[in-house]
Amino acid sequence: MSTRIFLIRHGATVLTAEDRFAGATDVRLSDEGRRQAAKLSERLAGEKIAAVYASPLDRTMETARIIAAPHGLEVLPRPGLKEISHGHWEQHTRAEVEAKFPDEAAAWEEDPFTYAPEGGESGLQVTARSLPVLMDIVRQHPGQTVTVVSHKATIRLLLSSLLGFDPRRYRDNLDQNPAALNIVDFKSPVRARLTLFNDTSHYDHGALPAVPAGRLSKWWAAGK
Repeated sequence: MSTRIFLIRHGATVLTAEDRFAGATDVRLSDEGRRQAAKLSERLAGEKIAAVYASPLDRTMETARIIAAPHGLEVLPRPGLKEISHGHWEQHTRAEVEAKFPDEAAAWEEDPFTYAPEGGESGLQVTARSLPVLMDIVRQHPGQTVTVVSHKATIRLLLSSLLGFDPRRYRDNLDQNPAALNIVDFKSPVRARLTLFNDTSHYDHGALPAVPAGRLSKWWAAGK
């Protein structure tokens, strides 16, 4: 008996277009983010969802409530699903971070899994707090379908761990668009299969995803 997890990133926020570090910053969804979440809610309205969990930040809770509404479910907050904290980088743009904290920025680019800026978290720390939460949700819902709404880095780190990817490459190898749907099927809490990844066809009208351009690490920009 398997458990199906709809692992979802929150919709776009008022800071999404500004490319600012806002992992721990509690920003709200933008109107576009609400539209994206509503489209995903329509897509999942016919699914038999047993429970909806979310990071307790405003953008994830609002996304989760929009998705949960057709099912008459309350959203269950789980702090372990929160986004990575960037410490004293929070609310700075990437260009500002590179100018003000060049050594930290270089170390993070080299290894975002074990390195953390001052006052922030490493990818390892995020994995250590989020993975047990996800595994516990799987244990609580054998044979059911469950929605989990989290964040870009947290989802990529979870998938890296579940699928055995090199976690130091999570920014290079994996992307997550706003309100993207991922489906992970669990035969057990430690045996997972990725069935759908970073899908936004509910609001992109089936369009192919854009080629990454600055949304991952600088590795993508090398040679351009």
